[in-house]
Amino acid sequence: MAVTGFHLVAFSSSPNALFPPQSPISSKDDHHQQKQEQKQLQSSLFGFKTYRRDAALLSFLALIPGLHRSSPATALTFGISGPKDWLKGQKRKASKFLLAPVDASRESLRTAYLLFTASGSNDPNKDLEEVQRLLKSAARDCVPQERNSFVAFQATTGVEVCTFRLILKNAASLLDDKDPVKLEAEAMLNDLISSFTSLDDVTNETDMEFASKRQKVADALMDTISSLNKFEQGIKDCLEV
Repeated sequence: MAVTGFHLVAFSSSPNALFPPQSPISSKDDHHQQKQEQKQLQSSLFGFKTYRRDAALLSFLALIPGLHRSSPATALTFGISGPKDWLKGQKRKASKFLLAPVDASRESLRTAYLLFTASGSNDPNKDLEEVQRLLKSAARDCVPQERNSFVAFQATTGVEVCTFRLILKNAASLLDDKDPVKLEAEAMLNDLISSFTSLDDVTNETDMEFASKRQKVADALMDTISSLNKFEQGIKDCLEV
């Protein structure tokens, strides 16, 4: 009986001795291991993407030598002709809108001329006032003495207020300062401003009662229209229209 009891005890303990139970793998540890593997994979992918991005950037910069030290005169060219030619094309397409103020000024001058030369006016002085209003509008703030107080103040702060000068600045922005086309357009602009100034002086001094005085204003109007047409052509030459 004692022996039998021994065998029962030995048999009941032997499975644990021969095959000790393994501790179950914690789901928390398994999740942590998966996150570590994902991070390693993401790091590898990010490194590859960064390499491709940097390689593309270096290739782009290689096509643009000296971009980091470009001077203002060559900033728009980026070392190649493409962007500059594209900008020229865009300026040509927008030439109609750029020259719109010139067209409006020409129409104002023509209206003033017809009004001034019309015969049988019942109120010459009133006609003169209308002509002066039209001329002020046509001059586009390019005659200093005809500027209102606000525009005059802007001019004293260094703001460019002359519309014709702004048009030229835009049209010739891609030309060198010593480019003959740009210099010619600048000369035409100076002539135009001088014509408007002379026209303003004549209209302020003229007595509408005298035919000779009226003719003097009419001649000044035609001279200004001619100067405006030449300036317009100078802008078109800058734009290569």
